[in-house]
Amino acid sequence: MSPQSPHGLPAGSAFGTPTGGGGSTRRIVVAGMSTLTVLVLLFGYHTSTEGVGTPATVAVAAGSSVGSSSGSSAGGSAGTSTGSSASGSSTVTGSAADTRWGPVQVEVTVTDGKISAVKILQQPDGNRRDEEINAQALPVLVQETLSAQSANIDMVSGATVTSTGYVQSLQSALDQVHA
Repeated sequence: MSPQSPHGLPAGSAFGTPTGGGGSTRRIVVAGMSTLTVLVLLFGYHTSTEGVGTPATVAVAAGSSVGSSSGSSAGGSAGTSTGSSASGSSTVTGSAADTRWGPVQVEVTVTDGKISAVKILQQPDGNRRDEEINAQALPVLVQETLSAQSANIDMVSGATVTSTGYVQSLQSALDQVHA
């Protein structure tokens, strides 16, 4: 007869099965439940909440400081160009990029072949958190654009959706300039 634990089970057993079988089963169950918990937390995480707010408009010219002011969004999803002046300057509106949190649309001014200004026409503005994110992210994206002189810029951490929409609209505008 084999020795017993204080609980009446054979010594070294887990869940009443011999050693070796129950220990690995228990580890598998714990690992599975841990994975399930992580997946539930991951898919349950929301980066934005419901609410109402007003958008901020960001317009930055080369050499000026970055800032934002309160304003309303401009409509339209098709990209447009306002033409060129004698100095070789043109202003082009990129297509509105539809994102999970709302559309993002930019207007780019190109002077003598260089990006001289970027204006945000539309941005996610469904709630206060969107406003907070965009107030920090959009000036950084505009400054990155002016520095890189292209749509090949880094995303802003914490504003990935807005950053992706910004780059899509920016590329749309730059494609029109080079067409």
